[in-house]
Amino acid sequence: MNKLASRMGILGTETAFETLAKARALETEGRTIIHLEIGEPDFDTPEHIRKAGKKAIDDGFTHYGPSPGLPEARKSVAEFVAKRMDYEVSPDNIVISPGGKPIMFFTMLALVEEGDEVIYPNPGFPIYESMINFTGGTPVPLPLNEEFGFTADIDYLESRITDRTKLIVVNSPNNPCGSVIPHSDLERIAALAIKNNLFVLSDEIYHDFYFDGAHTSITQIPGMRERTIILDGFSKSYAMTGWRLGWAVLPDALVEPFSRLTTNSVSASTTFTQIAGITALEGTQQPVVDMVSAFKKRRTVVVEGLNSIDGISCRTPDGAFYAFPNIRGTGMTSQEFADACMYDANVALLPGTSFGEFGEGYARLSFANSEENIGKAISQIKAMLTAR
Repeated sequence: MNKLASRMGILGTETAFETLAKARALETEGRTIIHLEIGEPDFDTPEHIRKAGKKAIDDGFTHYGPSPGLPEARKSVAEFVAKRMDYEVSPDNIVISPGGKPIMFFTMLALVEEGDEVIYPNPGFPIYESMINFTGGTPVPLPLNEEFGFTADIDYLESRITDRTKLIVVNSPNNPCGSVIPHSDLERIAALAIKNNLFVLSDEIYHDFYFDGAHTSITQIPGMRERTIILDGFSKSYAMTGWRLGWAVLPDALVEPFSRLTTNSVSASTTFTQIAGITALEGTQQPVVDMVSAFKKRRTVVVEGLNSIDGISCRTPDGAFYAFPNIRGTGMTSQEFADACMYDANVALLPGTSFGEFGEGYARLSFANSEENIGKAISQIKAMLTAR
């Protein structure tokens, strides 16, 4: 058999799916596993959105659409973003994609030459680093330290910018830390991007998941719209992870390259899901409000529960639906702690190192599960640690 191309050796993965597979294997053996590993809402897609998708199939939206998206879908996204951001957005600057990951990939493919440096948050979503490596860039981790509330030290960020820096990745609210970048820090990041002529990839997929305050985008800062790619989508806010539907808001110069990359990779996003997406954006937002309210209650349960366990301390997340507790007091590494939770406590969660080297000493728990199950998970982790 021929060997794989060498580039496959640098392609990473998303540990959540590997952990889910291990948990499912244990369940086939008769175990009852509490799932706190996967980053997706445990709510169903709202009924009016499901109905729209079904009707779209019956109405014939089962064929190819334009690579950048159906015109009506691009228009709907543009109007939604414009209302939220309070600035004008043209449908011509929207590209619809099958989920958010293609936007990360297309950004790196369109902008990053071999050896170009990309600064990205660490701990951070693992696909950032994977795509930087895969496209020949040089990943430059930006530590998110607990003492800074899991947001970046902007002075340190400035020190990491060189003449080879091409792109800065920002993610707020953050996965896995649940942190939110203060507006004052966004302004400083914007100033650095403008001064050094850098692009910014702003991952805003958790834009609805704020427990206090409202979403702020770096594109609301003067001079940033023409150098920022917004990554956003339907997966989290509308519990549509399986629909695979995202969008990018792009500077003029990147619309055609993104459309061409879409043509060469996935042809186009599914048409009937785009019709359902229009209904999501233009219909009632009450299901989103209700879901975020439920997550806020769960946040209290998980944070108070974790802080009641000897050896664990947990900062209260400001957004998203993840807790990122410090587990150093247990005496275990992140991976040892995650394995013990899985195999000894029947709780599936992720080691902090799944999100980069600066995640050592931490774990990520998704509180996309019921308050009852979260309470059980806390009790089982506590019992496991007590018995060690």
